[in-house]
Amino acid sequence: MIIVFIGGIPVFFLEIALGQFMKQGGVSAWNIAPLFKGLGLASMVIVFFCNTYYIMILVWGLYFLLHSFTNPLPWATCGHPWNTLNCTENFRRACHNRSALPLLSSTPDPSIPISLLSSVVSSPLNLSSSTLLLFNGSCVEPEGMRSPVIEFWERKVLRLSGGLDEPGDISTHMVLCLIATWVIVYFCIWKGVKGTGKVVYFTALFPYLVLVVLLAHGVTLPGALDGIVYYLKPDWSKLWEAQVWIDAGTQIFFSYAIGLGALTALGSYNRFHNNCYQDAFVLAMINSGTSFFAGFVVFSVLGFMAAEQGVDISKVAESGPGLAFIAYPKAVTLMPMAPVWAALFFFMLLVLGLDSQFVGVEGFVTGVMDMLPPKSMAGSLRREVVVAICCITCFFIDLSMVTEGGMYVFQLFDYYSASGITLLWQAFWECVVVAWVYGADRFMDDVARMIGYRPMPYMKWCWSYITPLVCVGVFLFHVVNYKPLTYNSVYTYPLWGEALGWCLALSSMLCIPITVLYKLLRCKGSFTERWQHLTTPVWGRHHMEYLAPESEAKLLPPNGQTKNTLLFESVI
Repeated sequence: MIIVFIGGIPVFFLEIALGQFMKQGGVSAWNIAPLFKGLGLASMVIVFFCNTYYIMILVWGLYFLLHSFTNPLPWATCGHPWNTLNCTENFRRACHNRSALPLLSSTPDPSIPISLLSSVVSSPLNLSSSTLLLFNGSCVEPEGMRSPVIEFWERKVLRLSGGLDEPGDISTHMVLCLIATWVIVYFCIWKGVKGTGKVVYFTALFPYLVLVVLLAHGVTLPGALDGIVYYLKPDWSKLWEAQVWIDAGTQIFFSYAIGLGALTALGSYNRFHNNCYQDAFVLAMINSGTSFFAGFVVFSVLGFMAAEQGVDISKVAESGPGLAFIAYPKAVTLMPMAPVWAALFFFMLLVLGLDSQFVGVEGFVTGVMDMLPPKSMAGSLRREVVVAICCITCFFIDLSMVTEGGMYVFQLFDYYSASGITLLWQAFWECVVVAWVYGADRFMDDVARMIGYRPMPYMKWCWSYITPLVCVGVFLFHVVNYKPLTYNSVYTYPLWGEALGWCLALSSMLCIPITVLYKLLRCKGSFTERWQHLTTPVWGRHHMEYLAPESEAKLLPPNGQTKNTLLFESVI
């Protein structure tokens, strides 16, 4: 909540207001301070990478959805071609004040996997601590045993190889799902925001219906209350851990799509006098409120799963792809009418993912269209062609993520290309440029011209001091606490893999200083003259109407030139 109010909302509002005021996409909007146009280029790089790898969430969700119309669910049972001999369908830990004697009894305990029984009976004296049922009412999971949902995820969906250096073959089924998702995305946004706006009436509202249905079912399950209590009960000691603040900053900035240029692009389609200040607060509250509400849905089911397995809920709560494709599918298998709940959940996941993908691709396409010279051959390209080129380019990069080593590539993109470091870096410079280069008071005046009143001074304080300091603090925490990337805490990425990841991160981060240096070196005059020239805003035609009344006296020259002539001279 702290990060929401001192970081999320101020930058969220800044980006929307900037797009609405400049009437340009993520790149051209930074004509407000042309020296820092690299901010726009950086956001384009970030959102391109994000569009490229985020689509995989939709691909996996579609694959699970297509497999949800069978009973029993394919990830609920063993015995499939992708399962190993270590697969066990029994999730419950069976050791409630019992001794190890049932292992050797003539009537096997049904809670104990057959493979474990056979190994114990064949060699009853070689019981290791990992396979022995302890006497004090506690137990540990049999060594080597794997649930069918994990094997379905790793061996059927991902077909996971041994590492990043083992790409393996391309999965035909995954390629078909990838083509299907990109086709859906293309035809939903190819005509522009008016067409997309009609689609999102369904894609934005339907998930709320599904969340309500899932919650109504989840709270009736045994153990649901324990899961909700675990979700709501805070551990205040965690506030002293740097990682908590890093996670909070990363989550809010990524959730609000800050630093991607998408908010600026969407804001540019607003009417000039639209109340973007009110919109920023409302949308931010809906965003975080939805996340908070969804937590009840997830943890009610995780509480049920923990009760069914007889373990603490902390053992079943996962993050990242593991929550959507391991923990929740596993919980669904324990419910009555499992295929119904599985289909509902994965359809909701697919629809939510499409919403996010629309925003990212729209932001990128708007930025590209704004950069194309209007009188050139490229500038004459229709929007449909530009969208198609973007989707096809991303598709070919995505082929590396549907191989046997694709999950390692996906995690590399996720951890570095659009991670906390890059988004925090981007947000820091956005605040600095608007507050200290263009001027916080000046921008507040511009906002007042649009909405009819000045926002609270709190916004100016955040842009000038609080948010940049928060970004720097969390950024430094991130750097100091940096650890080599691993997959499932088992596979450590090779040095060349980490180097590739840092190239992804620096490809956006370096856009800002390199562009500044290039423009300063290319411009003529003293440093002061260069700075003054390169930080003078380049106004668009619509600004003549809105900025002229207050500045008419300053624009009337003694030599008889009109104010329009001066405005266009300043643009040139």
